[in-house]
Amino acid sequence: MATPVKIDFVSDVSCPWCAIGLNSLDKALAAIGDEAEVQIHFQPFELNAKMPPEGQDIGEHLTEKYGSTAEQQEQAREMIRARGAEVGFDFAMGKRSRIYNTFDAHRLLHWAGLQGKQKELKQALFKAYFTQGLDPSAHEVLIYVAGEVGLDKEAARQVLHSGEYGADVREAEEFFHRHGINSVPAVIINERHLISGGQPAAVFEKALREIMAKST
Repeated sequence: MATPVKIDFVSDVSCPWCAIGLNSLDKALAAIGDEAEVQIHFQPFELNAKMPPEGQDIGEHLTEKYGSTAEQQEQAREMIRARGAEVGFDFAMGKRSRIYNTFDAHRLLHWAGLQGKQKELKQALFKAYFTQGLDPSAHEVLIYVAGEVGLDKEAARQVLHSGEYGADVREAEEFFHRHGINSVPAVIINERHLISGGQPAAVFEKALREIMAKST
């Protein structure tokens, strides 16, 4: 009999380690197979909640936020690209020159969860930003990506233009901040066990199997 597993995947669509973490988690879940009955809920987190609508140059942003040099940033990009390749995710670093506000993307993801398409949209938004270099704050980009995963584009447009689900996103963000989530990805299993960072698939699989064994 499959063991029920609830996963809250707290992340931002502009976080490269979140894309790596999701692909690693998927590999771990594939290895576990039908031993687990998994429900994944994607929870919002904004790395840069005060980012203006026009965004900011990535190099400038990283220097301001972390004090990193151009050489250090290049080394980090190469590490991210290599880790992405290991789990089947393509980081086209040359296409991504700016970082953007992601609040509207989180609102759309909340709506997609009500339509049963949250994971598909999350994966597509990672690809749109990191592989295609698209702007995840632009409504037309979000509507296009929604359509690509089978969501109703006009309904997506209405959600974005109305400001709907903004309060839900803020409430969820505040909930996880209050519970100590200050960096992402944060993978919370059964509302009790935290796995932090874009871990390798083997780490996720080992942790999940241990949690499942204790819950049976």
